[in-house]
Amino acid sequence: MTLIDEQTLSLDIRTIPRPERHPRIFGLLDSLQPGHAVTLIVDHDPIPLYYHLETHFDGLYGWDYLERGPELWRVQITRKKHEGCNCNCGGGH
Repeated sequence: MTLIDEQTLSLDIRTIPRPERHPRIFGLLDSLQPGHAVTLIVDHDPIPLYYHLETHFDGLYGWDYLERGPELWRVQITRKKHEGCNCNCGGGH
C-alpha cells in the first residue's frame, strides 16, 4: 500500500494472493474516513466489486475509473459518508 496524498491510498491488488484480496479491500474501505479514498490497481475490470458496493453499501462510496485496461485498471473509491448517519459528518450520532 502506498500513500498518494493525505487523503488517498494506493493498493496494487496484483501483488496480493487471491484469497486475501477481498478481505484486504473491504477492510481498507471500512477504515476510510469520509472524503478519503483508495486507488486500486488491478489486472482486470473490477466491475463485480462495484456492483457489490452498490448493492450492499449504497451511497457510501464513490467510484471513478482512472484507467480502463486492457492490461491495467485503476479505480479510485472514495468514502462519501459515515454509515452511522446520513449527514456526511463522519460522526457516529
